[in-house]
Amino acid sequence: MKLRDIAVMVNAEIDGNDDIDIRRVAKIEEAGEGDITFLANPKYQKFVETTKASAVIVAHDLQAGAGTKPALVRVKDPYVSFLKVLQHFRPPHDVLPPGIHPAAVIANSATLGADVRIGAHVVLGERVHVGDGVILSHNVVIGDDARIGDNTILYPNVTVYYGCVIGARVIIHSGTTIGSDGFGFAPKPDGTYEKIPQRGIVVIEDDVEIGANCAVDRATLGETRIKSGVKLDNLIQVAHNVVIGENTVSAAQAGISGSTKVGKNCMLGGQVGLTGHLTIADGTKIGAQSGVHRSVEKPNTTIFGYPAYPQREAFRIQGAATQLPDLIVTVRELQKRVAHLEEIIKQLQQES
Repeated sequence: MKLRDIAVMVNAEIDGNDDIDIRRVAKIEEAGEGDITFLANPKYQKFVETTKASAVIVAHDLQAGAGTKPALVRVKDPYVSFLKVLQHFRPPHDVLPPGIHPAAVIANSATLGADVRIGAHVVLGERVHVGDGVILSHNVVIGDDARIGDNTILYPNVTVYYGCVIGARVIIHSGTTIGSDGFGFAPKPDGTYEKIPQRGIVVIEDDVEIGANCAVDRATLGETRIKSGVKLDNLIQVAHNVVIGENTVSAAQAGISGSTKVGKNCMLGGQVGLTGHLTIADGTKIGAQSGVHRSVEKPNTTIFGYPAYPQREAFRIQGAATQLPDLIVTVRELQKRVAHLEEIIKQLQQES
């Protein structure tokens, strides 16, 4: 594909030879002749002059050095443009062939939309509804009365328990479980626990993506709800009755305890832990490995630390913590001097 054709695809201006043949896409530090790559983060601008790529997608205002060799494809948003090019050279993998595998087990009362793809050993329970264009990969299990929206993809070994609702264009990766029981047990006088029935459901709205090996628990009563546009990384626990607002994203290994409400457009770093019954305001950003034990009421607040504090306070705490070793030495020295002075005062009192 000629570089000039790519320029048309991404509405770019070419700075260099637009007659170059482009055959692949690659990372900027690994690219070679015939490759096209991109630069979105100015931190990596040094690679523009050292890369062996034939072309680099860059921002319109990039100031390249005189020694720059690759052709520059100048665009408004290099990352978005690169994704378009990537889709051309590496189109999405076809998850399943069309049709229904003969080893699938489908209840007579289940309803299937048009153009569904169903893999081997898929189980659809009674009264399940599967929308148009849905792909259910191998070993997916859908419980009774569950609903799967149009054009949703469930990868191998995803389980959706009874009664749960999955929206349209949702992607759920392998091993994730939707609608398992919430963690609810009442202590009894004899030291054992009474299981609290979990009779609610999980509702996942449109355009949500959930990574591999996540667990989204059903509500005790009512709903656990993940609103539209939410993106969850791998290995995330969402407890019963949690609500996650629109377009919130969370990195891997985060845990959200029961009945906590996370606002829209929030960002949770990896291994963040939220205790139960909190309210997290819209636009909150929480740093990786933070432990949040109280609600965040002010929108667009950034917090981090364990326990988590607002950014400015957290920086002060961390700054003070780094001085603790020297402070301990100082305190011990002062203790010795005070003890010495007390001994002198005691001797003077005895002499007087």
